Amino acid sequence: MILDRRSALKFLGLSSAAAAFAGALKAEGLQAAPNASAGLPYALTTPVHIEEAALRVRNLDIMVAYYRDVLGLREIRKTEDGIVLGAGSEALLHLIHRPDANQESQRSAGLFHIAYLMPSREDLARWLVHAAMLRVYIDGFADHNVSEAIYLTDPEGNGIEVYSDRPRERWTWQGDLVTMGTEPLDIDDILRLADTSRDTYVSAPQSLRIGHIHLRVGEIAKARAFYQDRMGLASTRGDRPNAAFLASGGYHHHIAVNTWNSEGASLRDSRDTGLDWFSLRVMETSLHAEQKRRFAESGAVQAVDGGFETTDPWGTKVRLLAS
Repeated sequence: MILDRRSALKFLGLSSAAAAFAGALKAEGLQAAPNASAGLPYALTTPVHIEEAALRVRNLDIMVAYYRDVLGLREIRKTEDGIVLGAGSEALLHLIHRPDANQESQRSAGLFHIAYLMPSREDLARWLVHAAMLRVYIDGFADHNVSEAIYLTDPEGNGIEVYSDRPRERWTWQGDLVTMGTEPLDIDDILRLADTSRDTYVSAPQSLRIGHIHLRVGEIAKARAFYQDRMGLASTRGDRPNAAFLASGGYHHHIAVNTWNSEGASLRDSRDTGLDWFSLRVMETSLHAEQKRRFAESGAVQAVDGGFETTDPWGTKVRLLAS
């Protein structure tokens, strides 16, 4: 199958998520292609960065199959209540089995998407061919100036972004604010970097990581107080009435929040599906201590392995782990 823009849009835009399983390609005998770039992306080298996330899921088998077949994640280990998936030996996604959970409303606070950062544009191209050959349903494409992104939704309604960053020297800053737009994605140009006649994306690149987390919240001011003032992340896109983009170390954003569908949302129900917790790695000991002090002053903190856990105003657990 040779892909051009027309066939890519046909397969990526018109197929269904269920077809990802019915039409999954067999990879027996194939060797994984080497990562196109060495080392970790810039997003993972900043003083604070995203590390892992956990989802409460109803159908564990279907969710494991989706993330394995579509993103190429592998099983890292089984837990008492689920499975941990990752890239190489790095744990990224915990699937917590809650078979009796209620489906979380898209109007509640919670997860907007987890964004999986490809190590390179070449890796994104290989994944795009893979997704097309699996006939995975794609929600949308976007060129955000700083990055190129593809959006989809897992079988239980959790948003996913698969993206690669443009080189940092090509980002446009005005003071502390970065230019991030939403433009049409040049699929043709991305596909030039991959073999479109076959699927070479056998597994996720070893350096695949979660680059950022985007959340639905009930109020932007409260979200800024929690993620910006107490956590210490910097605003990178200025004051907006219904969204905020926050980052560490000059990245475009590690955490985004919006009220596009969730304005006024109250405390989440822990019996629902969706995001249970996510973690951030804090590379500086003094910063981690200051974060713990600020969160302890304004609310409860609980010790977890390697750091502490707190809860945002809508009930999402956030773990801050010392390096």
